[in-house]
Amino acid sequence: MQLPHNPFKKALTEGRAPIGLWASLPSPYAVEVIAGAGFDWLLIDTEHTPADIETVLAELQAASAYASHPVVRIPWNDFVAVKRFLDIGALTLMIPQIADAAEARAAVEAMRYPPRGVRGVGGTTRATRFGRVADYARRAEEELCLLVQVETREALDQIEAIAAVDGVDGIFIGPADLHASFGFVGERANPEVMARIDDGIRRIRAAGKAPGILTSSEPDAKHWLSLGAQFVAVGSDVGLLARAADALIARFR
Repeated sequence: MQLPHNPFKKALTEGRAPIGLWASLPSPYAVEVIAGAGFDWLLIDTEHTPADIETVLAELQAASAYASHPVVRIPWNDFVAVKRFLDIGALTLMIPQIADAAEARAAVEAMRYPPRGVRGVGGTTRATRFGRVADYARRAEEELCLLVQVETREALDQIEAIAAVDGVDGIFIGPADLHASFGFVGERANPEVMARIDDGIRRIRAAGKAPGILTSSEPDAKHWLSLGAQFVAVGSDVGLLARAADALIARFR
């Protein structure tokens, strides 16, 4: 059986800009609904949602019938969490709150088997198609994709060092936490922070890695794409549901 292919990683490598949607509802049924819409990728979130690993497994299974590539954001830069989510078949992981090159290297090592890393070897996992991919352990990192999040003003200063770490495929700028780091907690469009985001996207691209970001603002999304952002999430399932529900009831009151 062939090694599972990662179209998201291929798109980033080729310089394309896949458009994504945040999947915050911890439900395989909800994932199937949005996967059918045709987004290039979906972010299955476990950092700011109650989703556990069994929920994510079911969400990966629900997404597998569609072309939308599931990216899983794990709760923290922890090699045990990385191992478990890779073993259930996630091909692309996003890891939050990466502060410097050392933390980025730790994330890369968690993605790789020895001697290049520290990932534990499990033979009959979903990732290996239950042992049917004979050369999985030797070739897995060819198709695995690592996205790290830069979310503080200190981490912004480390972009070039983080980007220089072999095995980091993309750097995602976390706009909400970045605003908080600059003292503007709860804001989403402070001019000082927005300028720093613009600069960060340019620097990530100049360093040879793929920049990413999340925004529900269409003008901001198009602006950041024009600056060179490659993986941009343009909304979330929770946001779409909440705003549509608000709009519907407002028409009757």
